[in-house]
Amino acid sequence: MKEKILSAHTGSLLISEPFLVDSCFKRSVVLLSEHDKNGTLGFILNKPTDLKLNQAVEDFPEFDVPLYFGGPVDTETLFYIHTLGKKLEGSREICSGIFWGGDYDQLKFLVDTKQIRENQIRFYAGYSGWEPKQLNDEIKDQSWILSESNQQFAFYQNPRLLWSQVLRSMGNEYAMMANFPEDPQLN
Repeated sequence: MKEKILSAHTGSLLISEPFLVDSCFKRSVVLLSEHDKNGTLGFILNKPTDLKLNQAVEDFPEFDVPLYFGGPVDTETLFYIHTLGKKLEGSREICSGIFWGGDYDQLKFLVDTKQIRENQIRFYAGYSGWEPKQLNDEIKDQSWILSESNQQFAFYQNPRLLWSQVLRSMGNEYAMMANFPEDPQLN
């Protein structure tokens, strides 16, 4: 069972509360890749787009993986999280075994030479961002539930089920939330 954590930090998961109406973040799970006095940056883990990476990014080796919507900020920029660690120079560890970014040209070489498997990396258009203290205010307003991340959740095979799976992993109180209908008026 995952424990609820009390304050956000790099490596935390943000789970949107069940009735959050914001279309970008409704039923989303966000991995916080950076959280400090300058603000917070993260990626929505469970919003794949209808595009494949090669449909959206020119001059990238053939790699049959989906492109995810990382958040509403800077959606014309490609971001990536992975499990490659030091194999990809310049990457930053978010939490145990999960890394962010790294040398883009080296990444292209590793993909082109088939040294990266699809389950080792996820690509995002855009990111989710908060000004200093903004996220803490949203947590106090109960827009978000906090939990710890792990590789299983960061690279979950069926991202559309991730929101409910993370809640269920947190115990009975949260497992009940996972079953709330998206629109309670239709219940």
